[in-house]
Amino acid sequence: MSKVKIAIVGVGNCASALVQGIHYYREHNEEEAVGLMHWNIGGYRPFDIEVAVAFDIDKRKVGRDINEAVFSPPNCVRPFCPDLPPGGVTVQMGKVMDGVSEHMLNFEDEYTFLLSETPEQDKEEIVAALRSSGTEVMLNYLPAGSEEASRFYAECALEANVAFINNIPVFIASEPGWAARFAEKNIPIIGDDIKSQMGATILHRALAELFSKRGVKLERSYQLNTGGNTDFLNMTNQGRLATKRISKTEAVQSAAGKRLADRDIHIGPSDYVSWQKDNKVCFLRMEGQIFGNVPINLEMRLSVEDSPNSAGIAIDAIRCCKLALDRGEGGVLEGPSAYFSKHPPRQCPDYQAYQLTEDFINGKS
Repeated sequence: MSKVKIAIVGVGNCASALVQGIHYYREHNEEEAVGLMHWNIGGYRPFDIEVAVAFDIDKRKVGRDINEAVFSPPNCVRPFCPDLPPGGVTVQMGKVMDGVSEHMLNFEDEYTFLLSETPEQDKEEIVAALRSSGTEVMLNYLPAGSEEASRFYAECALEANVAFINNIPVFIASEPGWAARFAEKNIPIIGDDIKSQMGATILHRALAELFSKRGVKLERSYQLNTGGNTDFLNMTNQGRLATKRISKTEAVQSAAGKRLADRDIHIGPSDYVSWQKDNKVCFLRMEGQIFGNVPINLEMRLSVEDSPNSAGIAIDAIRCCKLALDRGEGGVLEGPSAYFSKHPPRQCPDYQAYQLTEDFINGKS
């Protein structure tokens, strides 16, 4: 099979886990491939993905080989494939816009953003880079709250006829106007806001659905998350959290049998704990009533490395976009969006989203 050429926007921890994973699975066969939902999608294996171009704004990454940049500060992902060969792709300066929170420019530790002195590229330059590199699929890995910058790169994808995977909680695939533009140009898009492979949201959804199916009335719930990577530091700026809270809350509300009142559900990043680094800890509580209005309380604690947890989803989303390109299909990929994203255009139960995705992969949709 040919390679699946991707563009990475934001060479942070999630991009690092993805790049490491591409190389990691090259050294393993299908029987040894722990941690994948699919070894083969349309003939494409994980290591058939190739980074063709990458954009960032930090001086410690811009101008470096992609396989060096993924380990550069402020990245703190746990290295599980540390000995990467040169990737042959130099990280290019992107567009800053709102892609970095002001408080992180002055944060006095390794998580300070050191803006590159390289001139920013305009849309024409980025589109030219996408075209000349042969990019087929673009991944948006910008920080939460990067509304303007995300739309800028979505515009670049449209102009360059490149599929778009929106991994962050900025509403593009789920916004009818944007979805229509991708459909009109017959360009695939998956989004918005990537789910983790086994993360807080997917577990919270499963438990909410279980309560409903077992006749338990869910009355109140919270999901509190702490972490120590740049994602959590970025989200200490409450102004960048509006769509993130909507995305995570709606993902759980849609799985519950009956919507909870706003005052009875609280979901979102709670605090930044620097020494946790890329480890994310979720504290989840659900309160309800069982038979005879007798109370039930459930509490759960999840600890997981945050960035590899998303890479297992991204590696499938990329190959689904490539499959759509091969078939000449465009617009929002409904099944993959519902299965891989927290805020798709149409929410559906995870078992249904899974089947829609399997049908898409098998050409039955």
